[in-house]
Amino acid sequence: MIPMTKWRTLVLATIGFNFSFLIWFSFAPFTGPMAEEFGLSVTEIGILASAAIWLAPFGRILTGWLSDRWGAPTVFAIVLAYVGVFSIASAFARSYAVFFVERLIVATAGITFVIGIQHVSEWFDEEELGTAEGIYAGVGNAGAAGGALILPRVFTDGWSGPLFESNWRAAFFYTGIVSILLAIVYYTVGEAAKTEQRRRATAESATLRQWLHTATRYGTVVLALAYVMSFGLELSMNGWLATYYREGFNTDNLVLASTFAATFSVAAGLLRPIGGYVSDLLARRETNILPIFTGRYREQWTFVSLCFIVVAMVGMTLAGLTGQVLLAVAAGFVVGMGCAFAEGAIFAQVPAMFPDSSGSVAGVVGGVGTVGGIVYPLVYAAPVMPTLHTGYAVVAATMLPIVALCAWVFQPHVAARATDDGFVAASEKPPRTPSDD
Repeated sequence: MIPMTKWRTLVLATIGFNFSFLIWFSFAPFTGPMAEEFGLSVTEIGILASAAIWLAPFGRILTGWLSDRWGAPTVFAIVLAYVGVFSIASAFARSYAVFFVERLIVATAGITFVIGIQHVSEWFDEEELGTAEGIYAGVGNAGAAGGALILPRVFTDGWSGPLFESNWRAAFFYTGIVSILLAIVYYTVGEAAKTEQRRRATAESATLRQWLHTATRYGTVVLALAYVMSFGLELSMNGWLATYYREGFNTDNLVLASTFAATFSVAAGLLRPIGGYVSDLLARRETNILPIFTGRYREQWTFVSLCFIVVAMVGMTLAGLTGQVLLAVAAGFVVGMGCAFAEGAIFAQVPAMFPDSSGSVAGVVGGVGTVGGIVYPLVYAAPVMPTLHTGYAVVAATMLPIVALCAWVFQPHVAARATDDGFVAASEKPPRTPSDD
């Protein structure tokens, strides 16, 4: 067996999550031929994009807790295995109803995010957490871009293979095979924590009472809502942008539309380590970058990143209204950049705030955050919108209350108690298990 180190664990978790993201959004490059075969409208494609997120909130909350309780390698392997089975099954579906349900289950590949977050946090110390989690999530999220760039090029319009005449069916079948193989590797190679003491401390803190306490603290709730407008936004764009560039600008070329969409995914994924690194850097150097929230260095960077997203989304609408597709692609890249910075900042805070229950808190933050991926595509594709470009500005307006709540919680006197005080009071604070760091 390969002896695991923190960097090997980071590589293993990143590969697992990168592929999970690829298979999660493997439908996005093929919405055109799927719509043609099943007779779907643009609104129904928007529903399919939204449906890819429906099971993620509960699934992430559950697997975050299970990862704390039973260890990440076991939980990660189980998810990859059943996702692979249902991806293979969806390749043979002839009824749209059956296909829809099977893809719902495949879409739970996205719950692996919190499993990997927990796994990485069990191996890295606090001063490196933001950077490590940023690398994990950033490179992992780029799996959506990999799917958009690779799948339509490998499984082309003229696909004629040994099993399928449809390119999208072949893509779902072979990615399912890879998922099952990766599950075996993760279970065989992965180790849950860097020491047995740390593994025990995490497992012992994974009680339902402890979960309820941490899930309702101000810090958990506000980071979860911030994740709605960052990662939830990213999910919605990953499932929608190929359709947007095709329908909004009359781009009939499937590969070209997917390539345009991939620029967003590249920014949202590969730039995410910067968000975590800046959070770590400001905390280490105790540097204030805002005249408010003095002394709350990670909170300042998170707030700046969230404000950037709101401005960038308005810019997305303005760019689209010009009718210039390349300008809209550039605006999408900027939105992806904002998502990356905010996500990296948020998940630098999560394990730093809750070191002995990072899986449970990551599950709540990651689970609630996916709600944006469910709701936002319905706004983009809403029939009441005057154009396909308008929805981005509407979504930006809905983000303003979240930014306002963050501004309240990030105040120094509130932030100092954010892991103790919450929206649901506990009769007594659960005891904190000391870590081995």
